[in-house]
Amino acid sequence: MSSGVTIGQAAAYAGVTVKAVRHYHKLGLVPEPERDHSGYRRYGSAELLRLVQVRTLAGAGVPLAEVGALLDADDAAFAAELVDVERRLTAQIEELVARRRTLRRLADGARTLLPERAVALLERMPGLGFGPEEVAASREGLVLARALVPERFDEHLAHVEHAIQDPEFVALSRRGAEAATWAPDDPRIPALAAEMADHYLTHPEHLRIVTGLQARSDTRARYRVVRDFGSEEGTAGERLVALVEARLGEAGVRIPRPDDG
Repeated sequence: MSSGVTIGQAAAYAGVTVKAVRHYHKLGLVPEPERDHSGYRRYGSAELLRLVQVRTLAGAGVPLAEVGALLDADDAAFAAELVDVERRLTAQIEELVARRRTLRRLADGARTLLPERAVALLERMPGLGFGPEEVAASREGLVLARALVPERFDEHLAHVEHAIQDPEFVALSRRGAEAATWAPDDPRIPALAAEMADHYLTHPEHLRIVTGLQARSDTRARYRVVRDFGSEEGTAGERLVALVEARLGEAGVRIPRPDDG
């Protein structure tokens, strides 16, 4: 009568799959028993013990490439290696906790990428009459502004915070957001552009929202990225922005152009 158990039974006893057992054999972590007279490999107590040891160490986070040397080490080396494994596991746990924290913050996307001051500004927008789409567009625009011109971002926020205290500015901004849904050739666009430009010229402190991001020698390109966000070429929004900038330019306000050197 054959002694020992089959590979399937050995895998079940050790808490692993048959595929894992064969992988341990291939890596040399567990000796492959000889076949019995029936042609089956029978796993005895020594092989089962080794399977359990490998599975336990691997489950504790020891890389399989290190398991063999660890099992063959003396007590002192084994203890030292376990300390190192614990250190690495602690580092991995800390990294996973940090990732979980980031994922939770991503549930509130604005707070992940913007300071609380900017988030507070966005949270005021619904109360000023802006819809979810306008708030989302403003959030993404602020994220771009912060990333591309970080040295002027706090100043930019200050200008916006000041401007939204003016009901006329808020009303014009809402109409500008609404205009983005119009047809590009809508006859109302030139009049609205003129009204917006005139408001900026009459209120220089509000004009800084447009000009304040011009910070560094390479800011022309950076400004254009922020400026063009949400105003795709050929849309009403793009035409409105272009007309406002043209009128400001005629009044002597410097606005970076795409072909500026």
